[in-house]
Amino acid sequence: MQLTIDTRAILADLDAIAACSSSPPPGVTRVVYSEADQRARAYLRARCVEAGLALREDGLGNLFARWQGAEPGAPAVASGSHIDAIPDAGRYDGTVGVVGALEAIRALRRAGFQPRRPIELLLFTSEEPTRFGVGCLGSRALAGVLGPANLRALRDREGASLDELRAAAGFGAPLEQVRLSIGHYAAFVELHIEQGPILENEGVPIGVVRAIAAPAALRVRIRGVGGHAGAVLMLGRRDALLAGAEVALAVERAALGSGSADTVATTGVFQVEPGAVNAIPSGATLEIDVRDVAPEPRDRAIAAIRDAVVEICGRRHVQADVELINADPPATCDTGVVGAIMAACSHTGLHHQVMVSRAYHDSLFMARICPTGMIFIPCRGGVSHRPDEYAAPDAIERGVQVLAETLARLSAW
Repeated sequence: MQLTIDTRAILADLDAIAACSSSPPPGVTRVVYSEADQRARAYLRARCVEAGLALREDGLGNLFARWQGAEPGAPAVASGSHIDAIPDAGRYDGTVGVVGALEAIRALRRAGFQPRRPIELLLFTSEEPTRFGVGCLGSRALAGVLGPANLRALRDREGASLDELRAAAGFGAPLEQVRLSIGHYAAFVELHIEQGPILENEGVPIGVVRAIAAPAALRVRIRGVGGHAGAVLMLGRRDALLAGAEVALAVERAALGSGSADTVATTGVFQVEPGAVNAIPSGATLEIDVRDVAPEPRDRAIAAIRDAVVEICGRRHVQADVELINADPPATCDTGVVGAIMAACSHTGLHHQVMVSRAYHDSLFMARICPTGMIFIPCRGGVSHRPDEYAAPDAIERGVQVLAETLARLSAW
């Protein structure tokens, strides 16, 4: 089979979807169920129909575009990602995996390949947590991690419910029908930019992911005593911000002391009340991300953070509570899928590196219901979630080549 990847078509798709944005270029903002999101979805639907794929959408807006195989009733092989984008992000995160999967299917069809199993493009709804504060919303629901009651309880910052917003976007099917059964897919493969610098630094064109780190999210609320910045002497203060600053430093220490080089921890939100230059901070809220490819060191770091909050806030005479928002288990990629990706690299003559994904993706939840793997391609400087996010056309082409070869192998399982 001689595969030819149409890189111009990929770049045209990336350009068209990037133009569906609520912020001006070069940044891309595409929040789930927004007008920009709807325009991008409409473009993708049209391209899938042009490719001869059969479309289905569920009540959340997850999109399934299927190429029927010789055995239409067999569990399909799926590939895809997301197209929603955080404010002022780039055009490659997630979207490369969607348009890359579409071009992989087109390339296989042009080559005259006949799959035994169906091959399905899967667009996940709301991988980013921008609107509802929950990442991987669509894949969590597909895997049954979020049930209908959990979904109906979600609200955005303006108080609009998920039910209201999805209905306004045209997705009215029952949420009870979203979940997929274990074994619904024979395999799932996600193509993605690395969002880190390793492949570029080492000059390796393809990363083969063996494990995906999973995040735990903590919210720490600290309540001190406010007062006038000039009238309350230093020895009598119960400053919530200063306690929070110590907690943020303790987060760093907890990651460094976990015993694992793969543990990372970030205090990404630090909100202070009342937020006036001449007022002693009476409250502080920190939101903390802790992750690792193994649960034990991650959980050790979480325990260390909890202990630090108790010690720091007790010493500073402020009150605090710690809420565990979520703690998803990490995922190990399926050895059969990993083997198929590595075989595809060998067939195409592309050097690869086996690696872990420290960012989490929809694949993390797909791994709960089917054998799953990921293909990484380099991105310039490891930059992502910024307007200057960039993946070179030849890097994308190589990734799509490996993806197409992998799908061909998996569809013959």
